[in-house]
Amino acid sequence: MEGSLPRHLCHVQKSSAIINRFHALIHSTALIALIYYRASFLLQNTDTISGHTPIIPWLLVFAGELVLSFIWLLEQAYRWRPVTRAVFPERLPEDKQLPSIDVFICTVDPKKEPTLEVMNTVISAMALDYPPEKLHVYVSDDGGSSLTLYGMKEAWEFARSWVPFCRTHGIKTPCPKAYFSSLEDGDGSEFLGTEFMAERRRVQIEYENFKARLRTASKEGGIRNESMSSPRDHPAGVEVIGADQVEMPLLVYVSREKRPSHPHHFKAGALNVLLRVSGIISNSPYILILDCDMYCNDPTSAQKAMCFHLDPKISPTLAFVQFPQRFHNISKNDIYDSGLRSAFSILLEGLDGLQGPILCGTCFYIKRVAFYGSFIQDDIDILKLRESFGPSNEFIRSLGQNYKPSVSEDGNSLSTIQLQETQLLASCSYENQTKWGKEVGFLYQSVVEDYLTGVIMHCRGWTSVYCNPSKPQFLGSGVTNMNDMLVQGTRWSSGLFDVAISKFSPLIYGPLRMSILESFCYAYLAYFPLYFISVWCFGIIPQLCLLNGIPLYPKVSDSFCMTFAFIFLSSLSKHLYEVLFTGGSFQTWMNEQRNWMIKSVTCHLYGSMDAIMKKIGMREASFLTTNKVVDDEQEKLYQMGKFDFRTSTAILAPLVILVISNMVAFMVGLARVIAAGNWDKMFVQVVLSFYILIMSYPIVEGMILRKDKGRVPPSITLLSTVLAMVLLTLGSTALCIKLYAELDPVCISISIVP
Repeated sequence: MEGSLPRHLCHVQKSSAIINRFHALIHSTALIALIYYRASFLLQNTDTISGHTPIIPWLLVFAGELVLSFIWLLEQAYRWRPVTRAVFPERLPEDKQLPSIDVFICTVDPKKEPTLEVMNTVISAMALDYPPEKLHVYVSDDGGSSLTLYGMKEAWEFARSWVPFCRTHGIKTPCPKAYFSSLEDGDGSEFLGTEFMAERRRVQIEYENFKARLRTASKEGGIRNESMSSPRDHPAGVEVIGADQVEMPLLVYVSREKRPSHPHHFKAGALNVLLRVSGIISNSPYILILDCDMYCNDPTSAQKAMCFHLDPKISPTLAFVQFPQRFHNISKNDIYDSGLRSAFSILLEGLDGLQGPILCGTCFYIKRVAFYGSFIQDDIDILKLRESFGPSNEFIRSLGQNYKPSVSEDGNSLSTIQLQETQLLASCSYENQTKWGKEVGFLYQSVVEDYLTGVIMHCRGWTSVYCNPSKPQFLGSGVTNMNDMLVQGTRWSSGLFDVAISKFSPLIYGPLRMSILESFCYAYLAYFPLYFISVWCFGIIPQLCLLNGIPLYPKVSDSFCMTFAFIFLSSLSKHLYEVLFTGGSFQTWMNEQRNWMIKSVTCHLYGSMDAIMKKIGMREASFLTTNKVVDDEQEKLYQMGKFDFRTSTAILAPLVILVISNMVAFMVGLARVIAAGNWDKMFVQVVLSFYILIMSYPIVEGMILRKDKGRVPPSITLLSTVLAMVLLTLGSTALCIKLYAELDPVCISISIVP
């Protein structure tokens, strides 16, 4: 009996949970011993430690250790109860019983997000294996580009051939670019005979013509629309494409009004406009949200999501089903950790064993009512609804269970009055004096609107699930150069730390509203930008003291030295185990360690500073779109496993300064240790500096060995060298003045680097 069979199963990874908990117990015991060692020495003397070490370097290193310990503790919540899930879409009810789905795709700038790539995402969504009359695709063009509107009309014309071709022959790659660029589809369709091959050639010719038209339009700047004056100043525009085609999904173009005098709240604002506009057009109970470059790679993702959403046991509290983000352009080496292995193979599986995964911005099917908070109760006053949702009576009616949308399954088109209503819903002033962005829809208090919205949903009692099938359901473009990686990382760090220092801080707002472990998971993401404190402390302070012969760690002969060694090796070995367990390699582990250091020195530092400056009113929020245009030279370097250091001086200089400081400290400090014979005292600092240099080899290579365009520019190397020498000189002078009466007077002459 199909009706009695489960549509999904959940499997707890018991062996992983046991290993994780045992490691957490042992590692936390070692951390307690470390804290005891530091605290006991601090209590001995408040001016110098054991008469040899100044208090300030000691405190800074201790602060770095405490921050690392704090973030590590939060991270263990992810490893408490990891789970995996299996789905059985063949057990779903027949098509006529399936709920309708709206698909939201956001784009901003055709120069950074090529129109052809965006349209491939649109077409792949239209080709999902789902009843076409129950599928509606909305594209938010936040730049008001006539090229995007033209591209959608051309995409619709091509989709009239592509969608029936996919449905007739069961094509398992719904994105035409991916399908035609592969040597074979891999779904057995090549054995369907000459008739199939002839139709495939016909559709491929149509696709080539479609691409040619878009490329021509891109070169000409699109089809001119004089009413759309600029990306930041243009009126609202809504156009329904193909409403009269019953056998095709509906396609809707939405460009919200933007004026310089009104805040637009970036992606969150665009998504909220789509929520309102779609509410009176199709009003589907479920929504799939995709980034413009994240195309559908498997036509059955909607069916897999419905296996959870249509389960009466979990559906009443289930807000969304999150799929992992996978990327089609990731190299085997993946020097920038663009595949986000840890997030989608470790963290989300751990969250799924608690109250559910976070919202990841794309690749999720979400329940529409989850956006509306508690404002749609049956007994609520109509005036209260207007205060929350705005002045549109039509949209307020759409909140009712018996509302019939404008474009129903019989293919009725919008009337002139209804189109005028969409203009109101997309206007820049509609949200004034309402709850939009505060309690309704995607929230505006952070540029990582997905993360914050997920926090509030879980605090309201909603749950979520993580579905990770063997075949990637969606594929996007990962970053393949350092500049994009660091710009993206800075935006994420800024947005996450925004939440950490707001009233929605997971450690304050969360524990009384959701499980403590779920709160810890959210807190880990909010506070991990603070890694910059630890990395800067460990990257500078021990090296300065090594340069001056000042020990910061216990002697090798001291039993507490084993505590420090155990914590260091325990962390690295646990990370290596997880990398190997999830299919990675030793090189993957090296890359992730290296990128953690790079991002901590740059992204986390600048992101945290940006969040603090916004908090105190020194600057406004900003959102830099990640560049999706492929640069052949950058792509070549990435595939070769070579870092591309063509980024801003502000981003690159701190990295180079840190590396040069470690090079000088290691060489001079090692010579001093050999001459003085005090290995017992200085061994840990020598090893730490050496480890940093090993992990920083690509930067050293970029400064000294490489001659290509992607090397570290000589001007930055020279500037960073001067600044590193100034840093070491001032630091060494300050240390030696402090210890002048206790240390060998030759200290200053040895430690000050000319």
